[in-house]
Amino acid sequence: MSDSQSILKLAVETGEALLKNGGEIYRVQDTVVHILEAYGITDHEVYILSNGIFASINNSGETPVSLIRNVPLGSIHLARISALNELSREICRKKLPLNKAYEKLEQCKTIPETREWAKILACCFGSGAFCYLLGGSWLDSLCAAILGFFLQTFLNFAQKKKASRFFSNILGSVIVSGGSVLFSLTPLPITASHVIIGSSIALFPGVIFTTSIRDFFNGDHLSGTIHLIDALLTAICIGVGIGAVMIFYQKFSGGRLL
Repeated sequence: MSDSQSILKLAVETGEALLKNGGEIYRVQDTVVHILEAYGITDHEVYILSNGIFASINNSGETPVSLIRNVPLGSIHLARISALNELSREICRKKLPLNKAYEKLEQCKTIPETREWAKILACCFGSGAFCYLLGGSWLDSLCAAILGFFLQTFLNFAQKKKASRFFSNILGSVIVSGGSVLFSLTPLPITASHVIIGSSIALFPGVIFTTSIRDFFNGDHLSGTIHLIDALLTAICIGVGIGAVMIFYQKFSGGRLL
């Protein structure tokens, strides 16, 4: 493999890692371009989509080289994004040797995921806090925190089994809405609607939706549309799960869920 091919491969793999871990389109574009130019390649074409990378270089005296990568939409890993950004800055400042840059790239890719217990703890606290902020009582917040525990435990399990994200969102919303109904059936003064809103907050596609708006403002209309559709489909899945439980409850109990 020639030096030009190695440089292109390094730039594209860095961009691919950023995309997989939730990096914005403009950030990926800048990173790939800056890495190529840091190693002296100025004749290049780079086109980034939310699920793909197209890059080509044409050094004088060498055969033009192109790389295409399909990048499935993945989860967000801010630690990896931060490490990859620091790697690109280091390449631009110091012009690291290619072998050293590849070593550091592999280190960035292998930064471990957040521990499962930490995700569960964060979901519990977040669910309870959002329930309280959105008008729930301290009892509603406690119920939301309990359901947040079960929700994140299920999401961790679904991630291990590589289940469809849309299926996970539907079933996860069924879990929190069903649990809220059960809590509301107790003699305690619990408002199911507040509990549902608070405990389902972990499912909301807030980051994806924000990313789509940012893509639109940056002129990346295709990527913005892809992210927007993904966010809307996620919201529909959440609505389907919660709506199914509410319809079931109203049909068989004859009462209205508050």
